[in-house]
Amino acid sequence: MLRLIPDWVIYALVLGVVLWAIFSGGSDDAPPPPPEAIKEEGAMLPPPSAFDERVLVQVTAPKNGIGTAFAINDEGQWLTARHVVDGCSEVSLLVAPGQYDPARSIVVSEQFDLALIETETSPNPASINTDNDLTIGSYGFHVGYPQGRPGEAASRLLARSNLISRGRRSSSESVLAWAETGRTRGLMGSLGGLSGGPVYDEDGNVRGVIVAESARRGRIYTAAPETVAAFIKATGAETLGEPAREFSTATYGREADHARRNLQVVKVACSVEE
Repeated sequence: MLRLIPDWVIYALVLGVVLWAIFSGGSDDAPPPPPEAIKEEGAMLPPPSAFDERVLVQVTAPKNGIGTAFAINDEGQWLTARHVVDGCSEVSLLVAPGQYDPARSIVVSEQFDLALIETETSPNPASINTDNDLTIGSYGFHVGYPQGRPGEAASRLLARSNLISRGRRSSSESVLAWAETGRTRGLMGSLGGLSGGPVYDEDGNVRGVIVAESARRGRIYTAAPETVAAFIKATGAETLGEPAREFSTATYGREADHARRNLQVVKVACSVEE
């Protein structure tokens, strides 16, 4: 003979199903789960490896365009990405509304996507930290002129990648991959024009140079600290930064504006002869 199930058991089962549906179901407002690497937050960034993700970049013929650079000392020296200035017949930096300061000389790296621009002055250099002490999940703040307009993006460090250049130049270099977590309000689509700009850490120190992006994957790639250190040493340039200003997810827009307003980060214009 079947035994009757008490009403309180049925009520408990129904309540359990309702609570499970509420708390286990997805929500359109919920953020996507973080990449697997960020779950290892706090782990030291490993050295370059043959197993690092490969990122392919096609280097095309030079053309008129806009990029970003930042001051590394007060002697008129600026760091940018090689592809921002390589092959340009004229390069100039926007130092005031409508006023461009022409480059006196440019040194491009044959090995890395980095270049050094020399002008008359660079009044407010950034503080640069090229130590290999970054950890997975560290915040990065990318500042410059995406799409030729002032803008910035926030991110978290994922891993190393291997940037493979093909086309006009062929090279391979270890870079850092950052997962974009936020950007300037109203800035949609490509971050083109941000190349050559700095990525600041939360202490306000520059930890790399922006060299590429993957808009589809939400990734920003920067030259690794050791790469930046090697290039600066090869050029003989001296770094001399102003006292750093802290960045955070709540203040990076304001701090980015400060860096541009004080000409620590500037727009680069490339002109190519037809």
